[in-house]
Amino acid sequence: MDARLNLPASPTAEKIMKYLISCDRVLASSTLPAATQELVKLRASQINGCGFCVDMHSKDAIHAGEKWERLNLVAAWREATVFTEAERAALELAEQGTRIADAAGGVPDEVWADAAKHYDEEQLGTLVAVIALINTFNRFNVITQQPAGGYQPGQFA
Repeated sequence: MDARLNLPASPTAEKIMKYLISCDRVLASSTLPAATQELVKLRASQINGCGFCVDMHSKDAIHAGEKWERLNLVAAWREATVFTEAERAALELAEQGTRIADAAGGVPDEVWADAAKHYDEEQLGTLVAVIALINTFNRFNVITQQPAGGYQPGQFA
């Protein structure tokens, strides 16, 4: 599969992607655990059908020491026993935030309250930003049909 658009060849798209990558670096330096961030990015990317990001975040997570077992169970996290209660709350918030158009009232209060039990204000702000940012990346990649499979860990560092 070939991409519909070579994003780096578009001056505007390239500039925006650089800013988005910079935002991701800020999030990576936060107190929200890196493993949680990767799990959230992977789950949102699965929901959005973004093969490029599923490939990227699976590989980045493995490179950072995550176990395949946990990554393989992200799509079925509700039935899996390998995630902490905090990770489960983050995954639920990621799903609700990614599927925001499916719920007339947005993210339910109980989902937010559960996340707030496990994360402080700074971490919640980071979690919301991670969810928003990965959904932005997913839309760029899905719309332009960026091919999956060729990503190398740290490629955009």
